[in-house]
Amino acid sequence: MAEDRRRVIVTGEGPILVYGPVDVEMPDGTRVRSDRAVTALCACGRSRRRPFCDTSHRRRVRDKER
Repeated sequence: MAEDRRRVIVTGEGPILVYGPVDVEMPDGTRVRSDRAVTALCACGRSRRRPFCDTSHRRRVRDKER
């Protein structure tokens, strides 16, 4: 069922991008739903909105450039 598949892109410097609505199961078993066209999931662990990305990874990258 190809229409049930979601496209997922793992970026090198930021979030994991999931295309289409998604249910995310957390480690404690709770589920978080996103009905957005593209959902950005935190991959760095710094987001205050986990499992969603809040762009906290950007501050770290800029600090390294200085």
